[in-house]
Amino acid sequence: MAVTGLAMLAYLVAHMLGNLKIFFGSGDFNGYAHWLRTIGEPVLHYEWFLWLARVGLVVAVVLHAVAAYQLSRRDLAARPAKYERKRRRASYATRTMRWGGVILGLFIVWHLLDLTTLTVNPRAEAGHPYENVVASFRTWYSGALYIVAMLALGLHIRHGFWSAAQTLGAGNARRDRLFKALANGLALLLTCGFIAVPVAVMTGAVS
Repeated sequence: MAVTGLAMLAYLVAHMLGNLKIFFGSGDFNGYAHWLRTIGEPVLHYEWFLWLARVGLVVAVVLHAVAAYQLSRRDLAARPAKYERKRRRASYATRTMRWGGVILGLFIVWHLLDLTTLTVNPRAEAGHPYENVVASFRTWYSGALYIVAMLALGLHIRHGFWSAAQTLGAGNARRDRLFKALANGLALLLTCGFIAVPVAVMTGAVS
């Protein structure tokens, strides 16, 4: 679960940086989108790298969800009865990990239908990614769904990054504060970076 989580985190950082190119205008953003489809040429054909990345991401998401389910079942099996004394109250991010994962899973499906297959995008045009992003976030519900999902993502990363560090043996008593600070910083950076795009479109800063 930790390994797939970190792999997806690396993807999210790259994805956010690519998304922010929208602030440089349609030429830069569309050029970046075209470059993604030509990576590896001539060894790879057009869009092969992009589809390999998508397949790899889907595999990581599925393995992450399966691992979460298995760990949850093991936790219940190890402690079938409730604690006699109440445990220390966990953070909000920790307590919402499961539902946050469900929200993100559903959002991924919507996001693919919206900006990859263009199925639910009301004014989508194939080959015009900048215009499609603007068309999507001009509808209040698409922008609202995206923002809610990114807030859930931030909470998920806040707990998940620190937890992954502990699982992989990187964390200890001396480095605990450092990893918690990194987790908070990454969560804030990614949340703000992703949310900046729909907010910019909805306020007219990007059109």
